[in-house]
Amino acid sequence: MRRTMAVGLAALIAIYFLGGMSARREIFPWPQLSALKKVVGGEKVAAPSRYTFDDKERLIGDESKTLVACPPQTDRTAVLLILGQSNAANYGGQRHRSNYGARVVNAFDKRCFIAASPLLGSTNTRGEYWTLLGNNLIASGQNDNVILAPLAYSGSEVARWAAGGDFNPVLVDTVKQLQDSGYRITNVLWVQGEADLVMGTTAEAYQERFMSMVDTLRQHGVEAPVYISIASKCLEPSNGGFKEHIPDNAVVRAQLALSKSGHGIREGVNSDALLDGDDRYDDCHFGGTGGEKASQAWLNILRSGGRLETSR
Repeated sequence: MRRTMAVGLAALIAIYFLGGMSARREIFPWPQLSALKKVVGGEKVAAPSRYTFDDKERLIGDESKTLVACPPQTDRTAVLLILGQSNAANYGGQRHRSNYGARVVNAFDKRCFIAASPLLGSTNTRGEYWTLLGNNLIASGQNDNVILAPLAYSGSEVARWAAGGDFNPVLVDTVKQLQDSGYRITNVLWVQGEADLVMGTTAEAYQERFMSMVDTLRQHGVEAPVYISIASKCLEPSNGGFKEHIPDNAVVRAQLALSKSGHGIREGVNSDALLDGDDRYDDCHFGGTGGEKASQAWLNILRSGGRLETSR
């Protein structure tokens, strides 16, 4: 009896280790057993999501959104076209929603939704600070209505926005959708540069590609000032960046030069200098305090008409 139990125990131990090794190395009998399990039990169906994305992972649908009539534009309406990479997209550490109902809306695909994180038109589903900016613009008395039209892709370099880049046609389409909805863009806010610093883009190349994007906007009837952020900081390899940040770099030099070049280009928020380590939840993306600081800085700029002495 004891011998039978010992043999049985040894067999179970052997089967256990054989199964573990088979699973790790994907050798017999693990693949066969896995296939049999799928046939018998069927594939586990993923739970449905409220979100819908396009082929570039841009958020284009959210079942929780509240559809409203697009408010007509007056001389006290801000129509903000928001462009760039992750720190312009839905990667914020804090979500926000309109404090003023349909007075702060997210315009997308010729429709308007009460603004609430995440915003349609950009990648990811976390927070953002543009809705907070809309709330602040109304609270300050600067505007009666704010239209947020974000178009931002995580990790996108400036070349993809220039003529010939894959985002350039989407940019043109977004502009046309706003125009077809009766909106004239009042401000273009650009938050990008981190990807180009990692890629080693030269100052000359950055300026040339950025101006190509601006030329696209002008060719399609956008006369609004284009605010270019001073943004190049995204640390740690996990974010595709470096361990340390050098403030004086080719991308920042290009951004500063562009902001002084005329052509309706003005300096936006200097997030490199404005935010410290505590303001970024992963050494790159804006946390709650980072979003609050950035929103306040944008408010100061837009209220002052872009005068640099109030944008710092």
